[in-house]
Amino acid sequence: MISKVLIYEPSTGGAPAKGAPFFGDFDPYLNLAREEALLNHLQEGEILLYLWQNQNTVVIGKNQNCFKECRVSLLEEEGGHLARRLSGGGAVFHDLGNLNYTFLARREDFDIARQTNVVLQAVKHFGIRAEVSGRNDITVEGKKFSGNAYYLTKDACYQHGTLLLAVDPEKIGRYLSVNREKLKAKGVASVRSRVTGLVDYAPSITVEAMKEALMEAFAKKYGKAQRAGFMEDIENEAMSLREKYASNSWKYGQKISFTYTMERRFSWGLTEIQLKVSEGIITQAAVFTDALSTKWPPVLQEALIGLKCQVKPLQELRKQWEKESVLSPEDKEALIQSMDLIMESL
Repeated sequence: MISKVLIYEPSTGGAPAKGAPFFGDFDPYLNLAREEALLNHLQEGEILLYLWQNQNTVVIGKNQNCFKECRVSLLEEEGGHLARRLSGGGAVFHDLGNLNYTFLARREDFDIARQTNVVLQAVKHFGIRAEVSGRNDITVEGKKFSGNAYYLTKDACYQHGTLLLAVDPEKIGRYLSVNREKLKAKGVASVRSRVTGLVDYAPSITVEAMKEALMEAFAKKYGKAQRAGFMEDIENEAMSLREKYASNSWKYGQKISFTYTMERRFSWGLTEIQLKVSEGIITQAAVFTDALSTKWPPVLQEALIGLKCQVKPLQELRKQWEKESVLSPEDKEALIQSMDLIMESL
C-alpha cells in the first residue's frame, strides 16, 4: 500500500556530487546510475517519480548489440554518447528536446497501467489525446512519441520512458540503425516516419511545462507528492555506479568471432544469436534482443556454452525448458523459440 509519494529533483538543492561531470544533469551515465541507486534505496510504501534529460545520447536496451542498433563511431566522433540501460527494449535517441521519466515502486505497488495513465493525463493537459499501442509504445494519431521499458528486482521495479517533445529527425536517422524487419513489422519505411514530437500537436509545450504537467498528474493519481531535493546517499551511490555505466565493457558489450549467426523477429522482439564453435563444442554464445524481458538471454547464453553443436543435445535442453516451472511463461516461450531458431540454422 502506497503511503509516501516522492518526486526526486537532485538539481534543486545541495552541492553537486563530488566528481560530477561537466555536463551535470544531462549526463546519461549519471542519470542511469541514479535510477539504480533510487531503486536500491526505495522503502516499503514509497512510489517515486524521477524526471531527467540526456544530451545527444543513444540509449540501448540491456541485451542489444550496440553496433547493429547505432552508428557508434559516427555518434562518438560527433561528441555524442552511447549508453546501455538495465531494462530491455529497443534503442532510443535522447537530446534536450526530450524529457525522460522513471516511476519506481516496490513490487506490490508497481502498476504499469496506473503509471502509464499518469503520462496520458499529463499529455491530455495540453489537449492531446494519446493511447497505448503495442507492447510498450504511446502514440498520437498512430505515431509514437513515447516508449516504455521495465526493470524488476526481487523487491522493487521501475518503469521508464522518453517523451519526444521537439524531434530532430535528422539526428534520429543519422545515429540510429533500425533493423528493416522491425520497420516492416511496424508498417513504416523509416524510423523517422514512425515517430513524432508533441510540439507538432501543441506548439506551446516546453520541457518545463511538461515536467509540471507530469508532476501534477502524478500527485492526482497517487496523492500529494513530496518534492525531494538533493539526497547525499543517493548521489554518492550514483557516482559510484556511474563508473559501470560509463565503462566500455558495459556500453559495448561482448564481441565474439562467431562461427554461426542467426536472426529472427518474433512476436516478443527481434533476436540475433551468435555462436562460436570449436571442435564441435559451443565455446561462446551471445544473444542480442530488444525483448522487454532481460532475464532469459543470459539463461540461454550460459546453457549453450559447453554443449555439442548438434540437434540432439539442443533438443534435450529444449525439453528441460518445456518442463521448467521457475521461468515465467513469456521467458519460457522466448527460450524455446530461440532454441528452435538455432536448430533450424544448423
